[in-house]
Amino acid sequence: MAEAAFARTFLSSLDSRPVKLSADHVEDLRSFPARPAYILPRMPTSMSKPKTVLPGQERSITVVLKSLRNPPLDVKLASQPLSTSVLDIKARVAEQTRIPVEKLKLLHNKRPLTDSKIIKDIVGDDATSKIELSVMVIGGAAAIMPEQNAAVPAAASGQDALTTDAFWEDLNGFLLQRLKDEETAGQMGRLFKASWESSRGTS
Repeated sequence: MAEAAFARTFLSSLDSRPVKLSADHVEDLRSFPARPAYILPRMPTSMSKPKTVLPGQERSITVVLKSLRNPPLDVKLASQPLSTSVLDIKARVAEQTRIPVEKLKLLHNKRPLTDSKIIKDIVGDDATSKIELSVMVIGGAAAIMPEQNAAVPAAASGQDALTTDAFWEDLNGFLLQRLKDEETAGQMGRLFKASWESSRGTS
């Protein structure tokens, strides 16, 4: 009974108070109990300030690529910016080995890398200056090294050109084109050659 009487008294006291505060209501701060100021705890590590890197001062890294199996590959790409993508690396490997880009697959710690990844994603916060990647050639493509520019022999000229078979073949072709008769062109070609050989013998 005592609880019921207390509840009725408490509810009646609430009824005597306004439901909403007026627009010009001001609460006296002195009526609030005093509380100590709340101070946030210190962070375990201070936040690093953003660094502004000037052009030309970006960090670079050396990328070493080696094949897991045949064909044997050992490619070294020096001074690669951290923004270099895996696709860019594959393109540079393709330039040196002449293996199509779509046949190349790069791995880091035996895990395949997607073309959209960049070097920064691979090394993370590690301040290393070199990273080693594995190369897998799909479909059994063989490495074809760039062809060396073979020395082209100088074409014969002057009297030396007359001693080559290529000159007389070209002459026969020219005569055939102009005379439209293979037999006549052959006769004229032999006549010119015999005349040149006889003049050469008498000189």
